[in-house]
Amino acid sequence: MSAPELWQHRNLKSLLLLPLAALFAAAAAVRRLAWKSGLLRSRHPGVPVIIVGNITAGGTGKTPLVLWLARLLQDSGMRPAIISRGYGAARSDPRPVTADGKPTDYGDEPCLMAQRAGCPVWVGADRAATAEAVRRAHPAINVILSDDGLQHYRLARDFEIAVIDGARGIGNGWPLPAGPLREPSSRLAGVDAVVINGSDTSGAFPQALPMRLHGDRFRNLALPQQVVTAAHFRGVTVHAAAGIGNPQRFFGHLRELGLDCTEHAFPDHHPYRAADLVFGDDAPVVMTEKDAVKCAAFATDNHWALIVDAEVDARLGELVTARLSQAARHG
Repeated sequence: MSAPELWQHRNLKSLLLLPLAALFAAAAAVRRLAWKSGLLRSRHPGVPVIIVGNITAGGTGKTPLVLWLARLLQDSGMRPAIISRGYGAARSDPRPVTADGKPTDYGDEPCLMAQRAGCPVWVGADRAATAEAVRRAHPAINVILSDDGLQHYRLARDFEIAVIDGARGIGNGWPLPAGPLREPSSRLAGVDAVVINGSDTSGAFPQALPMRLHGDRFRNLALPQQVVTAAHFRGVTVHAAAGIGNPQRFFGHLRELGLDCTEHAFPDHHPYRAADLVFGDDAPVVMTEKDAVKCAAFATDNHWALIVDAEVDARLGELVTARLSQAARHG
């Protein structure tokens, strides 16, 4: 049983991990109190900071929401920049991500955002230092979007968004490693907005703003100018590869598009090799955009990436722009 599956239920294995979970929860509480009390000092880059994060381990759909926010801000006349930790990156210092950058250098999600965001994307282990570096390099930037970082209290923030996977919710409700929680569920009461990615199957978040990922077009990895719709794959069984936090969300999306697929789930942030996508036949291989940035170097014209965009409740945009207007009046 994988960790995400273990975290969905309270069972003997998760029960045995409760002593470690109690230590983790106590350490997280002390750390947050130190920042909140001012014992540890946060740093603010001087322009509004919007955090898009979660209280659980694993993917929830933060990156598509960051891209949606970047477009919203640009359409509103703002000049955003995106910062990220750069999971799995070879270096930790603040640096810009290029559209043709390698995931081993910057992380998979930053590379995807650099290709799609239309604004500067930077990575660095210290998000406060990274935000300051972005401002020095791009003085016209007037808002920072942080992809993840809800628990990175070193970076002061003006607006917090917590994203929750509608299918998984907060799992069994226990802290790591017995459950998925990085912080207690009570933390959600302190954020500015809670966004549910997909249907809330538990019904536990009635006040949350809904989001869904939509898209029915696929881009060829070897021939990026070639884009087809889902109808291109009907009548054949495709191989579906997903190395994301919740692969079943991707597989379910393909089934909704009418595709017949053989599922191949990999761990989140899986470092793909060419051999990983050899399945013994010539059937097309479809994957997420996040996986595609790691496979482009060895992809063939048999490999395709599903292009998805976030569709978000308009109230989130209203909340964000209202807060930014307030910050401008008091800035």
